[in-house]
Order: sequence, then structure tokens, then C-alpha cells
Amino acid sequence: MIRRRMGTTGPDVSAIGLGCMGMSFAYGSGDDAESTRTLHRALDLGVNHLDTADMYGRGANEELLGPVVRARRDEVFLATKFGNRMTGEAFGGTGTPGAYVDSSAAWALDACDASLRRLGVDTIDLYYLHRRNPDTPIEETVGAMAELVRAGKVRLIGLSEVSPATLRAAHAVHPITAVQLEYSLFSRDVEGEMLATCRELGVALVAYSPVGRGLLTGAITSREQLAADDWRRGAPRFAEDNLDANLALVDQVRAVAAELGASPAQVALAWLLAQGEDILPIPGTKRVRWLEENAAAVDLKLSAEQLARLSAALPPGAAAGERYPAAAMRMVGQ
Repeated sequence: MIRRRMGTTGPDVSAIGLGCMGMSFAYGSGDDAESTRTLHRALDLGVNHLDTADMYGRGANEELLGPVVRARRDEVFLATKFGNRMTGEAFGGTGTPGAYVDSSAAWALDACDASLRRLGVDTIDLYYLHRRNPDTPIEETVGAMAELVRAGKVRLIGLSEVSPATLRAAHAVHPITAVQLEYSLFSRDVEGEMLATCRELGVALVAYSPVGRGLLTGAITSREQLAADDWRRGAPRFAEDNLDANLALVDQVRAVAAELGASPAQVALAWLLAQGEDILPIPGTKRVRWLEENAAAVDLKLSAEQLARLSAALPPGAAAGERYPAAAMRMVGQ
């Protein structure tokens, strides 16, 4: 596994990381035993960048990662997030289950302590603000996150799905190591001012959903393949009136994959890696098979012609449907 620098303030980490959300949340039922095997296999392959969040499974994902991280702490670059605060008993609140955004300084401090307890570690390598409530000044939030750094509870801090202006204001308070954004052949809106701002400030771009929530793998061809409780059944890009158009775009990726004897997922990841040394994709999976396929993408080299062809075939805005349902879209870009 090749390595890339995590911004100007972070260490070298695996060029391809592992998004752990699906092991406990959103994509149908989990299998903790297989997920644990996947986590160990990732570390065996040199995939050391593990990404989780307190909201994934209402803390269950952090608890799942905990034993693996503790057993192999020196091998792991551990990232987790806060800000999407859950309602209901699991997080000490009351009322209807759901989530709301809390980026207050008090919650930053409390949420970090809770994550450390669930993970069973003393320090989080990279702590992100998952979503921002615009009613809370970003300076307040980052000031509290900087306190966590000074206390030794957090090594580096990051932001997720913020605006360029928010990134600049945050970086003025404390160095921001990474910004996590959805980036793939299906989601290219970061390529304008957001990516330029990251590069100006020396901030890594951690790309989540780099294979379009599974669409760019070529393995999903209908909604019927998704479990009844799979979050994607309510995602606009998987809606019946959008899915066929998006699958036609995937055919362009399939064509390049056939030329190379690779999988469509590997081509999508190789294209993303080619967009810059500061791009760090974190494809998610809960199975060893797909982890191994994703990790092998670091060895796939696309020609200049293939890169250009993919960029032209799937330009910004080509995917049919928004990234999230309307309520969730209002929580990004703040």
C-alpha cells in the first residue's frame, strides 16, 4: 500500500483508507465477525486509515472498532467525528429517534470523551466536525477542538462538508488537517473553490463515497438488490426515475475497466487518486472481498486518455439526483 501525506500537519497514511460506516449503519444488517475480519485484513494490507463517527449505529461502530484498534494501535490512523447528535436513549437524550446538528463547544468536549470511552483509547488521531450548525460560530467549535488537542485527547482536527469560507475561518483558529467531502466521478462539485481552498491552505481532501455509494462498482443494477432497511432506497440517485440514467454513466466506467482487466470500482478509485496527491479516498465496505479489491486500486494506472475520457463522460453535474434527500442536503456546505 502506497502512502500519502495527510495535509501539511499530518503523517503519511494509506492512500486508500477504509470507511467503516456500513459495518454498523445505513446499508442493511451488519455482520460483526466479518467486519472484524475486514478490519484486521485492512491493517494486514497496510490500509491504516480507519474512519468512523459517533452517529454510526449510535456509537456501535466505534465500539466495533475498539478491540481491533486497541490490539493494533501502532498500526492505526484513527479518525472519528461528532456533530450529528442523536436523539433517543442511546445518546442520553429523549424524544423521537433521529439526529440534529450540534457543533457547540460543550458538545465537542463531551462527544470526544464519549468516543474515547467507546473506542477504549486515550487519543483520537483525527477528530472531525461531522456537520456544522450555522447558528454556532465555527470559531467556537474549533476553539473547543483545539482544547482537545492541548489536552492530548486529539492529535489533529478536521471538518466535513463545510464551505470554503468556513474552512478559512476555522483554519485561522487552529490548523485544519483534513476536510472530508463526498468526491467521486458522480460527485465532482468540490473541484472548484472548495478544492482550491484546501490546496491553498495545505489541507488534505478525504473523499468519502468515492464509488458513488456502490453505484460505480457496477454491482448494483436495480433497487431490488438493496435490503429493505438500506438507506439508499431513499437516496435520490437510487430513485427509479434517476437510477437508469446513472447506470448508463456507469457503463462508461465499465468500458475502461474492461480495457484494463480491472473492476469498475478500481477504475473509479484510480481516477480519484489521479486527481492529486492530496486526495485520500476512504471507500467503505464490511467484507474482506471488497476491501481487497479496493486496496488493489493503488496499483492501477490509467492512461492520460482514459482519465480524460472518464472526466468527459462523467462531468460535474452528470449524475441524476441530489447526493442526499432534501433535509440532509440542507446540512452540507455550511
